[in-house]
Amino acid sequence: MNDTGKLKLRPLSPRLSVYRWQATMVASLAHRLSGLTLVLFVPLYLWLLHSMTGSPASFIRMQSWLHSGPGKLSLWLAGVALFYHFCNGLRFLAVGAGWCESRQLMRLSARIVIGITVLTAALFGLML
Repeated sequence: MNDTGKLKLRPLSPRLSVYRWQATMVASLAHRLSGLTLVLFVPLYLWLLHSMTGSPASFIRMQSWLHSGPGKLSLWLAGVALFYHFCNGLRFLAVGAGWCESRQLMRLSARIVIGITVLTAALFGLML
């Protein structure tokens, strides 16, 4: 309730359409998505490891799959997700430890992590 006794009509839960997109919001959502991506890639990597340790023929088959478009894309996605999740996790640890607690530093650190990840994604793309 506000001062006049009227209820404010606000959403009961946060909605993406209500808030103005900021670097900290993007960083938080991207952190969750990168974690989900890493969890979903675990079965793929277990399958790859299992296939590569079987016979020489299955090793060659897996090696050729890794050099194909879908294989390179999956390696790129997992690499970018791992790099981002690590860097943003360090950022979250720094905020939790009491460093970078100001709004300005939180926004700056989010922009830095996003920017470094974009550059790293481009570098990973060139390497593959």
